[in-house]
Amino acid sequence: MKSNLKIGIALSGGGVRGIAHLGVLKALNEAGIKPTKVSGTSAGAIAGAMYCQGYLPDEILKIIVETNYFKFMRPAISLTGFLKMDSVGSLFKLYLKHDDFAQLKIPLSVAATDIKKGKVRYYSEGELIRPIMASSCIPGMFDPIVIGERYLVDGGVLNNLPVEPLEGVCDYVIGVNCNQLPEESNVSNMKKLIERSVIMAMNYNVYSRESKCDYFIEPPGLGKYGVFDIKKAAELFGVGYDYTVSYIDSNPTILDLAVDTKKVNKA
Repeated sequence: MKSNLKIGIALSGGGVRGIAHLGVLKALNEAGIKPTKVSGTSAGAIAGAMYCQGYLPDEILKIIVETNYFKFMRPAISLTGFLKMDSVGSLFKLYLKHDDFAQLKIPLSVAATDIKKGKVRYYSEGELIRPIMASSCIPGMFDPIVIGERYLVDGGVLNNLPVEPLEGVCDYVIGVNCNQLPEESNVSNMKKLIERSVIMAMNYNVYSRESKCDYFIEPPGLGKYGVFDIKKAAELFGVGYDYTVSYIDSNPTILDLAVDTKKVNKA
């Protein structure tokens, strides 16, 4: 790869299934493919922030497995959500102490939905943690995150594969989707109906952006995993890794994006 070639990676949302992104990133890195910019929504924003901070994919998996994420949440006394995300900020501050996009080792953009304006908002400068929280703020489950005068919820509502921040900036874009929908013969209750409807809507805006990607990686079988099935973290990581290794074998032109890892390490 030419040393000045810019590679962008867009990471979708998908709850705990976003752990598959880490396996994908590990396989790409082992092949010498390293992004010069990352964009993400929801779980993709979280995985992207940790990766851009400089944590290795295996290190991020270890952090996720060892962290009791839900102990940082508390009930919301409001009509807009069941849980508040504000206290989750203290968890992110353990690993992103600077709380500043500019301090990341790799540039990052995260997508959130401005619920009042009905527009996607992209954040790539200034404070880091609250935009990440906003990007992963599932509507109806969490109170919106307020940044300035904007009330923000999960970016996946309008853009679950944010390739736009990479367009015109990167020479090649790799899209990674972990938000699959399994076939369902019987939607048995309201919870499943709502969850399935939300995932269907998010999937649509992923696939409408697939053509914007030079390479589109979608590890199969992720739909069978629950959005909050944290016990399957290691398995999800493995699915992402194994599929990406086979994807690279089947799409050898992607190796044209590989850097000389020895030169990277020396730099």
